[in-house]
Amino acid sequence: MSTKQLSKLPYSVLDLAGVIQGNTIADTFNNSVSLAQHTEQLGYKRYWFAEHHNMISVASSATSILIGHIAGQTKTIRVGSGGIMLPNHTPLIIAEQFGTLETLYPNRIDLGLGRAPGTDQLTAFEIRGERFQSPQNFPQDVKKLQQFLGDDNYNSKVRAIPGEGTNVPIWILGSSTESAHLAASYGLPYAFASHFAPTYFLEAIQIYRQNFRPSATLKEPYVMSCVNVVAADTDQEAERLSTSLKRLFMGIVTGKRQLLQPPIDNMDEIWDEMEEAAVNQMLAVSFIGGPEKLKQQLKSFLAQTGIDEIMVTSHIYEHQARLNSYQLFAELINKS
Repeated sequence: MSTKQLSKLPYSVLDLAGVIQGNTIADTFNNSVSLAQHTEQLGYKRYWFAEHHNMISVASSATSILIGHIAGQTKTIRVGSGGIMLPNHTPLIIAEQFGTLETLYPNRIDLGLGRAPGTDQLTAFEIRGERFQSPQNFPQDVKKLQQFLGDDNYNSKVRAIPGEGTNVPIWILGSSTESAHLAASYGLPYAFASHFAPTYFLEAIQIYRQNFRPSATLKEPYVMSCVNVVAADTDQEAERLSTSLKRLFMGIVTGKRQLLQPPIDNMDEIWDEMEEAAVNQMLAVSFIGGPEKLKQQLKSFLAQTGIDEIMVTSHIYEHQARLNSYQLFAELINKS
């Protein structure tokens, strides 16, 4: 059991640029700016976007562009990717993109890397073409990216301009145990997608910690967990707001994806027992409730996992309620 204090836990944001029923994608991007500025004032450390494709409810496909947009509308919060799906790109292109971002916004850019396609197989083929098997090259591509962004590539025939010498911090993302081994062997910080793939979370972070090798960038293992949070003034209101999140995941389970739907009073009217069980399994690492309930849940979670940082994603239909959720979360961390 960890003895870490909740009040000393860094807290960050994962924004999936969710598209809400009745809103446009332009509204989504405007809401992201609003949320980023709000969370910056509340002391959140990072604001990350995840690369997804061919999903009607997620508008963060051009991840690097969104990162630049948010960085330009904020002042201090770190902005980055959670993550860039590296097999969809060549390391050189990502080095140039993030080298450009780091040059524009010094010491504020993070580069989280994943190996999944962030989409279905047909779309992945459209993205990758003849490079469809590129996930097999993920470990080597991470090394290439480190080389392009590092200080020692100036004599190479291929250089990232801009990018070279920026040393943009690299994170390895995971939703299973595979990336835990890679993050450990490379001595890189590890972010786990426990907000939708909690099954291997505890096993993966144990593997990472046990096999970690110190590197030039990181001396000790560093684990960040991404979690779902729906906070409200009362437990009852949080449960009502969370039905939008549950409906979103129900769409994933059934294959009938929708834009983020308004909250409803009773989920039992729209799902069956199997759908409910599948959604609850995916949402096992979720914190839904008023401040006092969340505080106790988070203390227990921190004691069990010993994470070094927590990243919050909140699929809440009403933008003001979403802003309030992030505010309540920051307040309960700081008052613990």
